[in-house]
Amino acid sequence: MAEKKRAQEQEKVQEDQKMQNEQNECEEVEKKLQECEEKYLRVHADFENTKKRLEREKIQAIEYSLEKFAQDLLPALDSLDMALAAVSHDNLNAEEAVKELKKGIELTIDQFIKAFNKNGIEVIEIEEGGEFNPHLHEAILQVDDAEKKAGQIVQVIQKGYKYKERILRPAKVSVAKGNE
Repeated sequence: MAEKKRAQEQEKVQEDQKMQNEQNECEEVEKKLQECEEKYLRVHADFENTKKRLEREKIQAIEYSLEKFAQDLLPALDSLDMALAAVSHDNLNAEEAVKELKKGIELTIDQFIKAFNKNGIEVIEIEEGGEFNPHLHEAILQVDDAEKKAGQIVQVIQKGYKYKERILRPAKVSVAKGNE
């Protein structure tokens, strides 16, 4: 009987140890779960903060997207101001004033073209006598021209421009009706 009692006590001690081990494991799992929850909350908060920061940066980028382009256009505006000032002098005769004005306009056009090219805007190149392309050209007039075939460009009325591969404005041209 003493052995039976000892065996029962030993079983009880083993069960107590087993329960203690299980309780320790449970506490460890709960601790790890709590750590994971805290990590998740930190990562989620970081994600939300990053998302808000990127949204703010995107809005700023959109708001200020033309800033560089505007800065590139300022020299052209300055040239117009200088041309106007040059022809406003009382000591210039009409011919000199026209020459100065022409020079100022040419300089301004060059500066506009440089600013455009720097920002990816290009003139659509057109050759008179070239074929009309509805993707690049807008036919404003049809003219009789015995030397040109139907659909050939006779004259460029207004230059066209493209931004990278997109057409900003098609070139306005007159095209030949052709010999019929």
